[in-house]
Amino acid sequence: MTHLELASRQPDPRRREVRDRLELLTALINGPDCDPAFSKEIIRIPADHPVYPWFCSVLACERPRHSRADLCPEHGKEWRVAREEGADRGDFVRTAEPLQPRPATIASVVCRICRTRPAFNRELALCQRHRNQWVRSANDITFERWLASQSPYVSYGECKVTVCDEFAESALGLCTVHADRYRRGGSPGQARLPAGSFISYEKAGRDVPVEYADHAVFLRWCATARALRQSGQVNLRGLRPLARAEFQWSLHAHGYVRGRWWNLAWIQDLVDLCREQAVNSLLEADVTGVRADHRAVVHEMETHLRLIYVTPAETKEAGFIETEHFGHRFPTRSSRFDLTRITQRWLRDLAWEYLADRMRSPQCPRTGFFLDHAQRACAELSTFLELVATGGGHDPAQLQPDQMQQFVADVRRRESKGLPSLARRGAHDRPVIMSASARREVFNHCRRVLRFALDSGEADLLGLDRGFITAVPYGGVAPKRSRHPFPDEVAQAVVDETNLGRLAEAYDPQDRGLRDMWETIVATGRRASEVIELKLECLGRYNGLPMLWHDQTKVGNYDEAIRIPEPVYVMLQRRQRKTRAWFAERHSGRYPGADERAALALFPSPVCNPEGQTPLSYTWFNSKFRQWIQDLELGKYVAHQARHTLATRLLRHGATLSHIRRYLGQVSDRMAEHYAKVAVSEIEDVLQHIWVAGPGAPNPGELLSGPVTPLDRRQAEALAVDLSRRSTPAQGGFCTFQPVVDGGACPFNLDCENCDKFVMSGADLLYWRRKREHWGSVAERAPDDRTADYLHELFAPTAKAIDGLERALAGLGLLEDALALDLRRPQDYFERLWNIGFKATDLAAAADDTAEHDDEGDAEERRSA
Repeated sequence: MTHLELASRQPDPRRREVRDRLELLTALINGPDCDPAFSKEIIRIPADHPVYPWFCSVLACERPRHSRADLCPEHGKEWRVAREEGADRGDFVRTAEPLQPRPATIASVVCRICRTRPAFNRELALCQRHRNQWVRSANDITFERWLASQSPYVSYGECKVTVCDEFAESALGLCTVHADRYRRGGSPGQARLPAGSFISYEKAGRDVPVEYADHAVFLRWCATARALRQSGQVNLRGLRPLARAEFQWSLHAHGYVRGRWWNLAWIQDLVDLCREQAVNSLLEADVTGVRADHRAVVHEMETHLRLIYVTPAETKEAGFIETEHFGHRFPTRSSRFDLTRITQRWLRDLAWEYLADRMRSPQCPRTGFFLDHAQRACAELSTFLELVATGGGHDPAQLQPDQMQQFVADVRRRESKGLPSLARRGAHDRPVIMSASARREVFNHCRRVLRFALDSGEADLLGLDRGFITAVPYGGVAPKRSRHPFPDEVAQAVVDETNLGRLAEAYDPQDRGLRDMWETIVATGRRASEVIELKLECLGRYNGLPMLWHDQTKVGNYDEAIRIPEPVYVMLQRRQRKTRAWFAERHSGRYPGADERAALALFPSPVCNPEGQTPLSYTWFNSKFRQWIQDLELGKYVAHQARHTLATRLLRHGATLSHIRRYLGQVSDRMAEHYAKVAVSEIEDVLQHIWVAGPGAPNPGELLSGPVTPLDRRQAEALAVDLSRRSTPAQGGFCTFQPVVDGGACPFNLDCENCDKFVMSGADLLYWRRKREHWGSVAERAPDDRTADYLHELFAPTAKAIDGLERALAGLGLLEDALALDLRRPQDYFERLWNIGFKATDLAAAADDTAEHDDEGDAEERRSA
């Protein structure tokens, strides 16, 4: 039995299944959690109901809203005209002229004297007979005194229309509205009152007889006539008991589904449809010809009912799994997940048990991708077994290891030759090519499902061969391919004021906040989802510093704060004011309260979001951003690359990997390095490998290695040394004198600055600049000029080395980076960037040819000048 047969089969009212369902729903509806308003046959909903609001947003307007809009049709037309003229919507809902309700859409009024007859005059609230008496007596007595002297008349009873609960207006037995419909419909059955019935019968206190040409036709009309349409009301009269209970429970359950707005008129249309079709259950109704909005309501109602009617064991039998049975509703997914593509019952049941075990686990994934992966992998194996295995693979005891080996070989063959997958389908049911990622997915998830069978003991119960299970290889992990930072020209283009203006004007004409999102991502390096899902109260100043509060849901960090630039703070403050105004527009000029502000999204979605708690979707942002990038003709870039760009810039300006990890919300230093790999590479390969001779060398400050004097690969390999073994850290650089490196005493009394075995790296520049400032300060405080000159002369070789190091760094454009970094810390001695270098004497010899060539080039340039 399929899940459709299970959910939509037509139950006989006399069968126990119908009785059980009705008893279950009745118990739930009468329980303490269900709103008592939904337990009645005629459900009346207040105009300001939080889930089913039906009033117009214009202040004091008493007409119902239209379809998905929050304005009545008349005010909707007025607003469209005012919007074209540039009017503010908040001002419009506060100043528009309120309208009185239409007579056909408001509740009927009963006579204030009879209490059981409909009022003929709404203002006076009097039935027709009392109203005529008052008209004749109005000139002789006040209305209050006249009311005190009147007595009620006998009621005509309720309207004979099955679904109507109004009082009849006459002895004919129809209420005012249904009597009018009966006359306009041709009076089926020709029901009528005798001539002079009021004087002859009613006034005399006698029962008024009703004459019929065909009484049966009249009763049939009363049984089929539709209910009155009144604002804020759903009439469930005339439905069979189970169908009525299903509507009542679905209306209650829908209150827990945020963002999906139902128009009460749609519900009444579906009630009328079920009544006309005389169905026992909503699941039997034929809705093929109804509107898409109505079908969506029916689909959600079926989902609510399926969760009650169908047990987990029955879903397993039917070939699907309900995630809400396990307490999960994954984002943007239905609760029902189909497994019928897996044709072997034993394999489908294994997949069901595996998925159920994952969802019962405390480590259940945040998203539902694991459902797709397991289903596609098992469907691939299922299709192969249908084609190759004996009996289509339906008997697990007959499966052998060689059949799994054939499957593995087939998948690899399809990958190598670019053939389509057996079971996987893409858009419009097109076959999907078996790629490396698809092959990994098939192997890894088939392996997990079958290993789960082995660990849980299901394999032994099925008689499944252990060798068949262990023949599934490990598919491996996907290669780590990170996004590159924006190139300089792209980084400039995406923050150019003209381009940002086009982003807002062309792709966000309703000003939902697209530009604000992008500028926040660029300035803070947040993930796009973290910015899109910001709450209204995400800003604050602490000790005068602007801070942004957000949730890093990917790594489980909630309510985290980072410092942001002042322009970004001001920009988001403007967005806060716009969001509060948006809320006021939809709530009759009322601004959000304290509790509402805490849950209100900074960038709320305008669709099915009356409370403003649902933010705009990432799909909306990404589609608009992609169109903008294509329009700028920059190439293929995504918003996430802004995060990599910021990480690179932070590292270039002296931030450590620990700081970057904490600021960007990474789970480890390794992940932070993954984001900042360009900057790490530059520091390791360029900045830390710029070597110049020390003050004691023949030519202090001479560049010994680096990209300014490039070496070929063979020369570099010959000169490279491992500094952790062939050198030892010294104050301000490295000592390469081997007796000292081997642990011996320094024969030069630790006079590193005057030793030709001492080398300086680019990371030492800040240290030596401080030394130069210190010597300069000492010389300035000398008692006489002779002493000052002596000190300057004494420090001159060191100053020459520092100048050479600065010139080398400036020639590479790295001087500012070197001044921003202070990496001379003991823990850095063990980092990879300190482990590779070159012996100073070997590098000086290797650079001789390059230096001579440069000297010849300089001389020729001077002669030409």
